[in-house]
Amino acid sequence: MQIKPIDLRSDTVTRPTEEMRAAIATAEVGDDVFGDDPTVNLLQEQVAALLGKEAAIFVPSGTMSNQIGVRLHCGAGDEFLCDSECHIFNYEQGAFAQFFGISVNPLPGKNGCLTSQQVADNIRPPDEHQCRTQLLCLENTLNRGGGRILPLDMTSELCQVAHQRGLATHLDGARLFNAVVATGISAAQWAGHFDTVSVCFSKGLGAPIGSALCGPADLIRQARRHRKALGGGTRQMGVVAAAALYSLENHVERLAEDHKKASLLGKAVRAMPGLSLQPDQIDTNIVIFDIEPHLGTAELFCQRLGEMGVLMNPSAERRVRAVTHLDVSLEQIDRVIEAVGSVVTAAVAQPAVLENAG
Repeated sequence: MQIKPIDLRSDTVTRPTEEMRAAIATAEVGDDVFGDDPTVNLLQEQVAALLGKEAAIFVPSGTMSNQIGVRLHCGAGDEFLCDSECHIFNYEQGAFAQFFGISVNPLPGKNGCLTSQQVADNIRPPDEHQCRTQLLCLENTLNRGGGRILPLDMTSELCQVAHQRGLATHLDGARLFNAVVATGISAAQWAGHFDTVSVCFSKGLGAPIGSALCGPADLIRQARRHRKALGGGTRQMGVVAAAALYSLENHVERLAEDHKKASLLGKAVRAMPGLSLQPDQIDTNIVIFDIEPHLGTAELFCQRLGEMGVLMNPSAERRVRAVTHLDVSLEQIDRVIEAVGSVVTAAVAQPAVLENAG
C-alpha cells in the first residue's frame, strides 16, 4: 500500500473533515442568485459581523473576491497601488487589466511591507496625461513574505495616508485569520482600516472552496453585479457555504497548531548548513528558505524531498516554500525535518548528486 505523501505545497491541499462533510450533506439550500439560499445568507451575515462590516458576498475564489474588490473602487483608466510581491499583482493573471481596463503601480516593499511615504509619493496628481490613482491594496498575512504579519500600526498608518489623499483601501486577507490567531487582535480591528476586505475559507480554515468580500452594504450590492459578470452567480451554493461556515465556526483557533508546526520546521531549517530562512522570522504557517548553490536548484531539492514522501514547492531557482495546515500533524513535521536533513546531508557528501541530476 502506497504511503500518502506529506503535502506542504500549500494550505489549500486540505481535505474536508468528516464533520465538515456532514455539514455539507445536511446543508439547507436555495437559489443564491435570488438570495434564497439560507446557508449562504447565514455565512455572509456571520463573516460580515466578524469583520465589523455591514455586508458580505460569498464567491468561489479569493481571486474573484480580490478582483471584485479592485473593481468596486476603480474603473477603466484608474490605477491602484500595491506591493510588488502581493498576490493580486503576481498570481491573479492581471485580471484587473484584462477585464476592467485598470492599471497597477506595484511598489517595492520589504517582505511585502510598504511605507507611508512610498504611498504618498506615488499618488498621481490630477493630470489628464496620467492614470487616476484610486486605491491602495494591502495583503495580510504576506504570502511571498513568508507568512509575515503586516503590523497593525503599520496597517493603520498606510490606510490613514491613503484615506487622507482620497484613496480607497482594500485588504487581501486570504490568511487574515492566521494574523488574528497569532496576534490576538480581532478580525474587526484589522478590517476596520479598510473599505473592503477579502477573506478565504479554503486555506488554513480547511474548506474545499470559497471566499467572502466584506464591506459597506451599497458596495456589496454592486459586488453582486460584478460577481455575475465574472461568472460567479451560483445557485444552490449552500452545499459549499456549509463547509465555509463550518470552517469559520470550528477551525479558526486551531490555526495556532499550524503556526507551531511552521515554527518547529523553521527552527530546524535555520540550523541546517546551506539553508537560510527568508525571512528569518516565522510568524504564522509559511516557511520559505533559500538553498545555497552546492545543494542544487530548488526544483531538484523538492524532487529529492518528493522521493522521500515530502512535497514542497520551488518558488524561485533556489527558493523553497512549505506551508503547514490541518492535514499535517506534529509527528509528520518531525518526518519532514528528517527528510530535509537527509537531502542536505546527501548533497554535502556528494555535491554532484543534486547539481547534475536530470
